[in-house]
Amino acid sequence: MDFKDTIKQIGERIARLKNSIQTEEATKTALILPFINALGYDVFDPHEVSPEFISDIGTKKGEKVDYAIMRDGHPIMLMECKHHNQSLTLHDNQLLRYFHVTRARFGILTNGVIYRFYTDLAEPNKMDQKPFLEVDLTDLKDFQIEELKKFHKSYFDVDSILSTASELKYMGELKPLIAQEMANPSEPVVRLFAKQVYQGQLNAKMIDYFSGLVRKGFQQIISDQITERLKSALTKEEMQEVTQGANGAASAPESPAEPRKDPSIVTTAEELESYYIVRAILRSEIDGSRIVHRDAQTYFAILLDDNNRKPICRMYFNSQRKYIAFLDENRKEIKHEIFSLNDIYNHTDSLKRSLAMYEKKAE
Repeated sequence: MDFKDTIKQIGERIARLKNSIQTEEATKTALILPFINALGYDVFDPHEVSPEFISDIGTKKGEKVDYAIMRDGHPIMLMECKHHNQSLTLHDNQLLRYFHVTRARFGILTNGVIYRFYTDLAEPNKMDQKPFLEVDLTDLKDFQIEELKKFHKSYFDVDSILSTASELKYMGELKPLIAQEMANPSEPVVRLFAKQVYQGQLNAKMIDYFSGLVRKGFQQIISDQITERLKSALTKEEMQEVTQGANGAASAPESPAEPRKDPSIVTTAEELESYYIVRAILRSEIDGSRIVHRDAQTYFAILLDDNNRKPICRMYFNSQRKYIAFLDENRKEIKHEIFSLNDIYNHTDSLKRSLAMYEKKAE
């Protein structure tokens, strides 16, 4: 089993066990020691994992840090543990005091669910107040797994970790700020953009106006990026299907982008994007090649099996107000207004119901 699978299994274990764990010692045994073991260290060998590690500081004697990960007789990582229900705070923590008197370059504060990794980016030999990496094992991201892998016994290299620690630290602080600005842009950000497109006076009314435009602009950029990725992925898959057909492995599907309409009907990029989104949503249910589109004078139809009697949905994009429409079991059309292509995702259940209705009839 590779490292990624092992760490994900530990995350699943935490979600399953944590509500039955009552003490800090149980947190260590059930949650934290398996994590240390996953990093390749023998938790039963004090030469690798030293529990209750003591490093006397001045007049303070006998103070302990919960675990020290050892190499060549010296600590390389210090770990302080809390109960899984406790919040993580560095206030008056042994990690802060121990960090500068040992050779360890990394401190880890954890409650068995969340792990915070610290080093000395701001001031040499003094542990930073803010972590450069924070990981919730029950909500792992792929890039976090790759960063955790650097702490594995087989890959551990101080210089390699420190080379990315600064970027991780500042990116971790920047991302929520950027997300906040995208959701609710502040006045300085609104002014920054508005000044570049508007020559008039930016009074309170215009700031409020441009706030909405900037927010909508962020949303549309994200939507465009998602759509481009979907189109790229679908195009790549279609090319593979065509290649397989050429090799005799499978017949090439009819291209869904092939127009079936009179020359006066123009299929817009927005309509095509809506098709790609619907196709992506339903890919978990059926083969994507069965989902086809046809354009008409008044609406853009997305069909099952290229059958006009099996409309999955219809898009009405030819007026100021935009709609997605579904047919009920009585063939009555029901329209829902949408304000952006992202809103199509809000109708995922209706799309699946529409598909299931035809599949059920076919059975």
